[in-house]
Amino acid sequence: MVSKVILVILDGLNYQVAQHALGHLQAYCQAGRAALYKLECELPALSRPLYEAILTGVAPIDSGIVHNDVVRLSNQRSMFHYARDAGLTTAAAAYHWVSELYNRAPFQAARDRHTCDAALPIQHGHFYYADHYPDSHLLADADSLRQRYQPNLLLVHPMNIDDAGHKHGLDSSQYRNSARRADILLAEYLQTWLEAGYQILVTADHGMNNDRSHNGLLAEEREVPLIVLGSAFSLDPQAQPSQLEICGTVCQLLGVAHDKPFCRELLQ
Repeated sequence: MVSKVILVILDGLNYQVAQHALGHLQAYCQAGRAALYKLECELPALSRPLYEAILTGVAPIDSGIVHNDVVRLSNQRSMFHYARDAGLTTAAAAYHWVSELYNRAPFQAARDRHTCDAALPIQHGHFYYADHYPDSHLLADADSLRQRYQPNLLLVHPMNIDDAGHKHGLDSSQYRNSARRADILLAEYLQTWLEAGYQILVTADHGMNNDRSHNGLLAEEREVPLIVLGSAFSLDPQAQPSQLEICGTVCQLLGVAHDKPFCRELLQ
């Protein structure tokens, strides 16, 4: 299987809110052109450890990225490493912690915010460093990278849902409406991406609680969505993917050699 892949991480999106707030994505599911799965995020339910878990397939207690203040390059091989080493083109529009994990650490905005270097795992990047950086700008950054470089692998990582959750909590109109806005923004791009031949995975790192935080074992903190769209997916309702299988599944889609776990049932 050789496909192009876009991985969307909607930071901080709880599964239950994804079920009722993502109207456009759910329209694809109801039309039989996408499928929604429930994942349980790894522990701890914190962003930087879970970026590493999603992008490398390695749990935080094994990667050593065990909290948000571990500022160093990952010592694991990520989906970006496998793609680059196979001669593919990689790109990301993402929070600066992703750059710190796979490109250069610590992040220096003047040097790293806009990246174009074929030797790096993430060859082309727009990295932001303010949690309130508008999702609308982030999606435009991502599609600019897609149009300019035609990457085989593109990470799209907006932060406004998480930001609203930390300010207002899970059971707030601000949090739910931030998820709805993200869905509306994605509606501008999804069909174009599919027509350009991309397989799309939409997920989250962790959820959110009513204390305006996350790091525990509550279902609202750990349960996150995975929505898959594209001709390479089986849309099997019985599939049971895990968060640690996302990296390997993306590598399978890309057709690159890897040694990561993946979910066979997700794929055609």
